[in-house]
Amino acid sequence: MSLLEKITADMKSAMKSQDKVKVNALRLLISDLKYARISSNEDLTDEQEMAVVLSAAKKRKESIESYKTGGRDDLLAKEEQELKIISEYLPEQMSEEEVIAEIESVIAETGASSMKDLGRVMGMAMKKLKGKADGSLVQEIVRRKLA
Repeated sequence: MSLLEKITADMKSAMKSQDKVKVNALRLLISDLKYARISSNEDLTDEQEMAVVLSAAKKRKESIESYKTGGRDDLLAKEEQELKIISEYLPEQMSEEEVIAEIESVIAETGASSMKDLGRVMGMAMKKLKGKADGSLVQEIVRRKLA
């Protein structure tokens, strides 16, 4: 069962239970997935589907930050609920300790020693941690380790 099929099935059950917030969030996610499939002119791979879901989650996180600074508590609650629903379809996130261990292994692998090597370390780290850790957390840890 592809991710799109799973989300569609979950949306149908949410419709039956009349969970409007979940239905709306899943409709938007299905729309994003179908748009990506149409744009690529072929069926999406599991990695491509996950990238679409990660992008949707990232958009919600950015909106949450904007609404917090703008004092829009009504919209903030809606975005937080949608993010929680979308997060159910993401792979489990690694703990900060696990991320640090992965980054240390990447630094040792690349032989990085200073901030000049930031790009190389970030590139390898994000390939290994894609979908498993937040990019801003990875960047923060890499900067600390290379400083």
